[in-house]
Amino acid sequence: MKYKTRFFAFFATMIVFNLAANFAHPVTPTVIQELHLHDYMFGVALASMMITNFLMSPFWGKINVYISSRKSLLICCCGYGVAQLWFAFATTELMIILARMFAGLFTGGIFVSFLTYVVNVSRPEDQAKYLTYSATIQSVASAFGYMIGGFIGEFSVKGAFLAQAVTLFAVAVLFYFICEPDAKEGMKITGKQLAKEANPFQAFMDSRKFMCVAFALLFLVNILINFANTGFDQAFNYYLKDQLGLTSSYNGIIKAAVGFVAFISNMTLCIWIIKKTNVKKSMVVLVSVCAAAALGTTISANIGIFIAFSVLVYAGYSVSIPVLQNVIAGQAEPEQKNLVMGFFNATKSLGGIAGSLTAGFIYSVNAKLPFACTFVIYSVGIIAAIGYLLYRKDRKA
Repeated sequence: MKYKTRFFAFFATMIVFNLAANFAHPVTPTVIQELHLHDYMFGVALASMMITNFLMSPFWGKINVYISSRKSLLICCCGYGVAQLWFAFATTELMIILARMFAGLFTGGIFVSFLTYVVNVSRPEDQAKYLTYSATIQSVASAFGYMIGGFIGEFSVKGAFLAQAVTLFAVAVLFYFICEPDAKEGMKITGKQLAKEANPFQAFMDSRKFMCVAFALLFLVNILINFANTGFDQAFNYYLKDQLGLTSSYNGIIKAAVGFVAFISNMTLCIWIIKKTNVKKSMVVLVSVCAAAALGTTISANIGIFIAFSVLVYAGYSVSIPVLQNVIAGQAEPEQKNLVMGFFNATKSLGGIAGSLTAGFIYSVNAKLPFACTFVIYSVGIIAAIGYLLYRKDRKA
């Protein structure tokens, strides 16, 4: 298979994966209410998955050196499918938490493998473009996955989970046959080495090999924007069901609109930013736009204005991620890129854990509090992005 044909097939399969990965999200609020669980479970459930995602992401980044990204994708997509079947038939808070934690063991491997495969296999002149495609697909296909899952959920809540699991098993096989091996030749791993690499804390300790002030500031930006976006997203989904009384299909339609806006933004604005602007300065602007839009959702009383500002929050985030990925990938040394991208996904999950837990618990106090929290966290993100900009400026001076 030719280089461009293989990447076209890879991205097409990634689209299907990201569609399926979001089938269950619009029906999760319905599951929580039908099982008469606590409101905070919408945040706790996602945080449970992200905790294990956070712990395992550096491991997958390192293990891909030995077993190839395509093998990781085969293992992790199948594992994720099994986890969603478990979630479908869970009836208690504990069962849901355990199912979500099991899913997190594998979702970290999937998203790390997407990044490591693109970084390892793409030509240098294509890397920034393909990383942008990857981030765009994740934002846009995820939004349309919400829509599909929302409509399936109108007929059967369990049907959304079952459709998700079947699709995940199918893409696992497709990834294995489409992707070319990218493990380093001659690299073998023993059982003793595997046990060492499986220690998530060892993987974080190994980040000392590349960590510096610049990386620390970039990863802080990553944590903060994912804290803000995940908290906002979880609260937004539940708010539509709990406060506005909208069914899962409405949630899906709104997310599809978000996906359309994100697609246009990423294919035009994002590429222009990466090619034509100082991406470090642009990163500050993007985070500022997200903060302003989050403030708009907090103070708006009109439903239409609230949703319009919400779409702007999502669009700003969807553009900021590929820009941040491009900055981080460009700063990493070639031999450290797998570990760096694994750490990128881990810090993304760390932000998600904090965001989902915070949103879940403060929502119980006041339904608008998570949106105010989003504004505050994005504002701190602006400070971190400016800090990185000034640090790099001083280094050049």
